[in-house]
Amino acid sequence: MRKFLAAMTAAAYLLLIQTSAFAAEYIPGVNVKSMLLMEASSGKILYENNSHESLPPASVTKIMTMLLICEALERKEITLDTQITASERAKSMGGSTIFLNTNEVMSLNDLLKGIAVASANDACVAVAEHMCGSVEAFVDVMNTRAKELGMKDTNFVNCNGLDAENHHTSAYDIAIMSRELLKHKMIEKYTTIWMDSLRNGQFQLANTNKLIRFYKGANGLKTGSTNNAGCCISATAKRDGMQLIAVVMGASTSKERFNAASEMLNYGFSNFTVSTYGEKNSEVCEVPVLYGTEKHIIARSQNNTSVVIGKADKENLKTHLNIPKEVKAPIKKGDIIGEMVVTLNGETLAKTNLICDRTVKKKNAADYFIYLFKGMLTYKK
Repeated sequence: MRKFLAAMTAAAYLLLIQTSAFAAEYIPGVNVKSMLLMEASSGKILYENNSHESLPPASVTKIMTMLLICEALERKEITLDTQITASERAKSMGGSTIFLNTNEVMSLNDLLKGIAVASANDACVAVAEHMCGSVEAFVDVMNTRAKELGMKDTNFVNCNGLDAENHHTSAYDIAIMSRELLKHKMIEKYTTIWMDSLRNGQFQLANTNKLIRFYKGANGLKTGSTNNAGCCISATAKRDGMQLIAVVMGASTSKERFNAASEMLNYGFSNFTVSTYGEKNSEVCEVPVLYGTEKHIIARSQNNTSVVIGKADKENLKTHLNIPKEVKAPIKKGDIIGEMVVTLNGETLAKTNLICDRTVKKKNAADYFIYLFKGMLTYKK
C-alpha cells in the first residue's frame, strides 16, 4: 500500500512539474517568505530574497543533525554499523517517524536512512542521545557548530525541527550548513534514495524530496514542513560539475516549495558556470633557482582555483601569474613563491598561492668545486 501511494504521489508530481512549475509566467517566491540560491564550491550567492530573516525551519533542521553524524563518522567516534537503542523519549516523538519502539535496536546506517529519506524525528532523538548522552547536549553541539560555520541567524532548540519557541534559522544559514554537509560525499548515498525499506523490508520508506526523482541532477538535501514553518526545502543538484543549493522557507504549500526551488535551480544552471584554473597541487610553471643545488623548481597551485561566472563572460576570463623570474636558494618545499590571479574585465575574482614543489639547498664550496671540476672535464673532451 505504501509503495502504491508513493507511486501515485510521484505521478502527480510529475504532472505538476510538466505544467505549472516551469510555465513562463511563473514568478519565484510568490507565497514564499525567504529564498536563496548558492553555488557550493565558492559559496557565491546567485539569487536571494529576504535570505537573512530568522524563521522556523521545520525538518530542514536535520541537515545539522546529519552534518554532526557525518563528522563523528569521519572522526571514527561511531560507525555505520554502530547499534543504537531507542529510548522512551525517541518513541514519544510525533510527526514523521519510523515508529521506533522503546529499547528497539537499530544500526546507525538504518537510522541515518530514516532521517535522510523519511525525515524521522524519532531516529534523530535516538542518534542524538547515543552520540551525546542527551538531546540537550546534542543541541548544544549543534549550536556550537553553527557558530563555527558563521551561522549568525540561527538558534537550535531540538535536533529534528519540530515547532519550538526560539528554534529558528535563515535561508542563508541553511545554505551554509547544506554546503558543509555536501562536503561529506557519503551523505549522497542516503539523500538520493527514492524508495527503500527498514526492518528487513517490513517498513517502507519514500523520500519526502520529490525532486530526487524528477529533477535532473538532484542529489538532496532535506525537506521540512510544520504549521509554524510552512513548507521548506534545501534542494541541491549537480550538473556539468556545478553544485547548486536552493533554499526555500515559508512556502504556503508543498507545490509552491518545489516550484520555487526548481525555478531557482533552473536559473542557476541556465545562466552560470564554474570555470576551474589550477587544481590543488597542479603544475603551473618552472622557475629558475639561483645559487641552488638544482637549476629550477616547479610552481604548483596551493588550492583549487575555481570561479562562478555568467556563461556569457567565460571568454573574458584571464589568468595572471605574479611570480618572480627567479628564486634564490635555499628554498623549502611548500614555500610561497607567488600567486595566480583570475580576473574578469579587470576585476579580481579569485587568487591562489603558488608554492615550491621541492626543497633546494644553497650551494656550498664543495658544490662549486664539483661544478667547476665537471666543467673542466667537459672542456677537455
